[in-house]
Amino acid sequence: MTPRIAADQATDIQPAATAQERLRNFCIIAHIDHGKSTLADRMLQITGIVEERLMRAQYLDKMDIERERGITVKSQAVRMPWQVDGDNYALNMIDTPGHVDFTYEVSRSLAACEGAILLVDAAQGIEAQTLANLYLAMEHDLTIIPVLNKIDLPGAEPEKYAAEIGQLVGVDPEDVLRVSGKTGEGVPDLLDHVVRTVPAPEGNPDAPCRAMIFDSVYDTYRGVVTYVRVVDGHLEARDRIDMMSTGAHHELLEIGVSSPEPKPSPGIGTGEVGYLITGVKDVRQSKVGDTVTTSVRGAEEPLPGYTEPKPMVYSGLFPIDGSDYPALRDALDKLKLNDAALSYEPETSTALGFGFRVGFLGLLHLEIIRERLEREFDLDLISTAPSVVYHVVMEDGTEVEVLNPSDFPAGKVHEISEPVAKATILVPSEFIGAVMELCQSKRGSLGGMDYLSEDRVELRYTLPLAEIVFDFFDQLKSRTRGYASLDYDVSGSQVADLVKVDMLLQGEPVDAFSAIVHRDKAYNYGVEMAGKLKNLIPRQQFEVPIQAAIGSRIIARENIRAMRKDVLSKCYGGDISRKRKLLEKQKEGKKRMKNIGSVEVPQEAFIAALSSDAADSSKDGKKK
Repeated sequence: MTPRIAADQATDIQPAATAQERLRNFCIIAHIDHGKSTLADRMLQITGIVEERLMRAQYLDKMDIERERGITVKSQAVRMPWQVDGDNYALNMIDTPGHVDFTYEVSRSLAACEGAILLVDAAQGIEAQTLANLYLAMEHDLTIIPVLNKIDLPGAEPEKYAAEIGQLVGVDPEDVLRVSGKTGEGVPDLLDHVVRTVPAPEGNPDAPCRAMIFDSVYDTYRGVVTYVRVVDGHLEARDRIDMMSTGAHHELLEIGVSSPEPKPSPGIGTGEVGYLITGVKDVRQSKVGDTVTTSVRGAEEPLPGYTEPKPMVYSGLFPIDGSDYPALRDALDKLKLNDAALSYEPETSTALGFGFRVGFLGLLHLEIIRERLEREFDLDLISTAPSVVYHVVMEDGTEVEVLNPSDFPAGKVHEISEPVAKATILVPSEFIGAVMELCQSKRGSLGGMDYLSEDRVELRYTLPLAEIVFDFFDQLKSRTRGYASLDYDVSGSQVADLVKVDMLLQGEPVDAFSAIVHRDKAYNYGVEMAGKLKNLIPRQQFEVPIQAAIGSRIIARENIRAMRKDVLSKCYGGDISRKRKLLEKQKEGKKRMKNIGSVEVPQEAFIAALSSDAADSSKDGKKK
């Protein structure tokens, strides 16, 4: 594969600042596993900025967890040289995640671009997240370039899906570009098309400097590395800069572009995307969505920032070793910089000790964050079962927001509201019945149904978010043989018949095992959790009852049998009264022990009881 611009020429178009009309900023958006990272690899190869000997698959995916799972978690910006009709251009490309949990990453990337490549798998066609990302790009008023990928696959149907995309985007099916990210076929023509159709960035180069922070990462040796898109003016090395929302002042130690490795430059101008290093170690001083300006002749009005992401799912994270609590706090601080959608606050549990209540955008987000904490910061963690935010109104009119089942208020409840999500499900027409049955069992209501083609249907349902975040996606995939795709967006709340189920050990509630569930499913939850705990908690010297309760009403019970010593082993015959006396003595001892004894629940039982729920329900992240 011969690059049109050799790697040694790449620096030719990276002076102090590239002419504004020669810049093109675009991103790649698609459903998960439609080939974004592979197409980005071919672009890096064809433009020659990565040498053949250094090239590897998923080049822009920096984290081990991304490479192992084959998914993109973090957006990555890269600058590439390209030549059209003898003119040199600089292409700033952002590779974005595809999973619904990382839509916030995508929305921030779109705000830094003028164009978007809408990538669709030629063997699978349009899927739910394709639609969601397309609507996001339209909201940002970007130029959409529809592209069919994987045309080299034996099962590809480019004509069929080109017609589908053409109808969706409003273009002629012949105008949908066809490429293969694997072989590189059609990629040079795509880059030419980007240069010709994506507009050059707007902005006033003579105005005071304003740059939007769209991403930032924490580097152990260099501190905070901030990625910015310059909207007005320009930034130069050794400028003194101000962060307009936090009021922090810094001196630029290094400024440059990612190509794809960091390349320092004298400065970056209007419309360019680059990175800033100030040597600051405090992660709270570089906030995503903040405006950067120069201290001298700086801007007075900040740029409109990003809307703050709202967590969808809450889970408690507790260190197995209590002394790791400060390390967990520092680790979350650093991850917060890498992941602006993360939110957390301290929490105490009588069973698990000190930890944090962490808000996530979904179950895959939860799983990724937990794995990163364990790998990158060497922590051993327990995560409690995920829950959503409930709004409780008491009989006296008091309103309480419940993030955690253990915070559920005592007393008479007037009503409980739960968040609801508008779900879009794309499915082959033969599975419509199975999907409708599943949605109805999850308390969903049908909002509409459209045929995208003869054999593909779009179903729109309103579902409680709590039903979606557990095992909904798992069941959807199994009932449709893996052909269905799901996208959802939280919108509003509804009043529901919900109850708090407590798990009691010897009459004492264990807060870590509490859950808020629909009344119809409370009995099943109680029986399942009681059976699980019976197998996990070791036998004591006395009998231990495990009970599931709604308020003061017991709905399920299991008993852990007492360990017994054979007190009759020394009796070789004799009167029966002698044996009865020994058995009665043992019985009295057990009763006294039960009154003063407490049940010790080992950490392993907590991990097994809590993580099995989370693991089962978060399989959707791996598949999705």
